[in-house]
Amino acid sequence: MPDFLLNFDRHLFYFINHDLSNSIFDGLMPLMRNPKFWIPLYLFIIIFSIWRYKKQGIILVVFLAIAVGFADFTSASIIKPYVHRLRPCRDPATVQTDINRVACGPGYSFPSTHATDHFAIAAFLSFIFFKRWKWVLPAMVLWAAIICFAQVYVGVHYPVDVIGGAIYGSLAGVLFAFVFRKVVPGFQA
Repeated sequence: MPDFLLNFDRHLFYFINHDLSNSIFDGLMPLMRNPKFWIPLYLFIIIFSIWRYKKQGIILVVFLAIAVGFADFTSASIIKPYVHRLRPCRDPATVQTDINRVACGPGYSFPSTHATDHFAIAAFLSFIFFKRWKWVLPAMVLWAAIICFAQVYVGVHYPVDVIGGAIYGSLAGVLFAFVFRKVVPGFQA
């Protein structure tokens, strides 16, 4: 990564991790990044899809799961080991000033797999449901962006990590939504 981008990334990380520090975010952001916190939303998506669209809903849920699984696996098992970027909580350049609000976590930092997974969900659902419900796109992007922000705030990722994860996850989500539309051509949201 070019030095100017690396320095900007570290400064932006410091701003989010330190300068935006407050007691509300200290309690809220660890929850926002915890996938278990979002289980009711995941269940709603699954139940709503199957209830509303029956067989097509089951296929939709399967494709969504494949999109997230693909994005997760390739992000965590292929890209991260190849890029080999240290997390801010392990990086000698930031470890002394990093405010860790959650455990550092194993593995490398780029791209953020949380960002990849949640933007894959957001992009997939937005692509599928945007024609019928315009609000789905901004709601899904805001939801995934909050999770990304939380990853930086709690000290486990740099901003470039979550931006890279968001872009990659979005591409995976759109790709699998496109394939879903081809497999189930009569699907009407």
